[in-house]
Amino acid sequence: MKRRKPLDRRIIFLLIFLGVSLPILIKVGLPIETTENVEMVYELVENTPAGSSVLFSFDYDPSTKPEIHPQAIAVIKHALSKKQNIVCMALWPMGVKMCEQIFTKLETEGMSLEYGSDWVNMGYKAGGAITLKAIGKDFQKVFTQDTNSTLAKDIPILHGVDKLSDFAYVMSFSAGAPGIKEWVQIGHDMYKTPVSGGVTAVSAPSILPYVNEQKQLTGLLGGMKAAAEYEFLIGQPGTATKGMDAQSFAHLIIILLIVIGNINYFHNRKVDKLEEAAK
Repeated sequence: MKRRKPLDRRIIFLLIFLGVSLPILIKVGLPIETTENVEMVYELVENTPAGSSVLFSFDYDPSTKPEIHPQAIAVIKHALSKKQNIVCMALWPMGVKMCEQIFTKLETEGMSLEYGSDWVNMGYKAGGAITLKAIGKDFQKVFTQDTNSTLAKDIPILHGVDKLSDFAYVMSFSAGAPGIKEWVQIGHDMYKTPVSGGVTAVSAPSILPYVNEQKQLTGLLGGMKAAAEYEFLIGQPGTATKGMDAQSFAHLIIILLIVIGNINYFHNRKVDKLEEAAK
């Protein structure tokens, strides 16, 4: 018996590279099992009547874009397919750009959208909880104009929207504070408006009690996995589905390398014992 040499690290790097890149370049479509929290978000959007005004709050920035952006894209696609009127705002300065990027992406993909009638971007407002309390009483007093400087009273989608309770639901995509917690405490608790949304995977455990125990939040999307589940529910696989496929392949390769490493270790140990016995 001969002692086996360790696997060249360059081969390991190549395997990981292929395992991550190929599922992104080539459609794989591994099975996806949906969870109750994601299904609750889906049902909220699915059961909201066409023509309803809904509020999407972009409370994140580019640092958490890989996890939260796919969630927002999937939910927005769903809401638009149900003919809901999407009003966008942001509690984070960069949230305005996150919203613009999504709708620009949808239009370049061939979706026909009319600004002001199908959706509108009202921009960023500082103040956090104070701003949300003001929105609850008079939305158009807080957001007097959109990002194009069009007066709120002249935007068709805002006709009949005077206060927070005029929205069928609030969807907050949140990476921290101010964000989904403030929406729950003020939007749901004070103004009795259904609130849902998405957060990063690491933040989900601290938000889930609002769903499971307090019943203040209608479902929750946590991380890229939840985004992939939502893409599956609406039948439109996107970046999250590809990302989860890549992650699964990378994990599988790592597991196989661990197994090979252990086999190699025990084989070499056996060879050492045989050599010692032969001396």
